[in-house]
Amino acid sequence: MARKSKLTEAAVKIGTAMGKADRTAHQIAKAGLAAKDELADIAAQINSLKRQLLKTKKRLQRALK
Repeated sequence: MARKSKLTEAAVKIGTAMGKADRTAHQIAKAGLAAKDELADIAAQINSLKRQLLKTKKRLQRALK
């Protein structure tokens, strides 16, 4: 069996490093997308609570008059 040349070994190491970096980048992007979606959900809940608070405030003001 023929020995691998140093050039081939270097190419394999470079390819391996690129693959690991690519996999890590995909994982980070996936986590970022999940966080973005979760943040949008929280923002929607906050807006809903704001509207509810305004309605309650108006009812209370009418009741106190």
